[in-house]
Amino acid sequence: MRSSWDSRYRERSTPVDPAAFVTVELGPLLGSPGRALDLAGGAGRHSVWLAERGWETTMLDTSEVAISLAAERAREAGLDLTLVHSDLTAGTLPRGPWDLVLIVHYLQRDLFAQAIELLADGGLIAFSVATVRNLERRERPPRPYLLEEGEAPSFVDGLQILHYAEDWSVEDRHEARVVARKRSRSVDQ
Repeated sequence: MRSSWDSRYRERSTPVDPAAFVTVELGPLLGSPGRALDLAGGAGRHSVWLAERGWETTMLDTSEVAISLAAERAREAGLDLTLVHSDLTAGTLPRGPWDLVLIVHYLQRDLFAQAIELLADGGLIAFSVATVRNLERRERPPRPYLLEEGEAPSFVDGLQILHYAEDWSVEDRHEARVVARKRSRSVDQ
């Protein structure tokens, strides 16, 4: 799996600017900077964006090539990122608590529960994942890596949903986009 991602990052140019979901939909919901975990962060476009805004950011990706690209971007921007080469399908996530867990264009259903467990009280989980309707206009990602329409809110049961949209993005992907907050334990008691 890692070698296919390495090949992809070697052969294709990667976007530099963060996805509109991050800047337009998540951005206004972010509070004071804290600790952020960017899962399957690719070449680092979202991690760099967060670090530029004062977030102490850790990024995980399975591709060594992607990690190298992210390191180069961070260096060019004069930013410190913690970059972790990790197979998300086999490994464990870095210890929390995290004030933000971000997942963009990556689907591994069992990852959501793990990520939520690592959230700090009041922390946010934010994700944007293509749905099956995306196949109307694009052949990738293939069906196993797509959400069913209406499936996304089930990943954040018990959390306060601050934002939920499911439609065609400005990047022309049919996506489910969610930002949810883990309630503080003191409020729940």
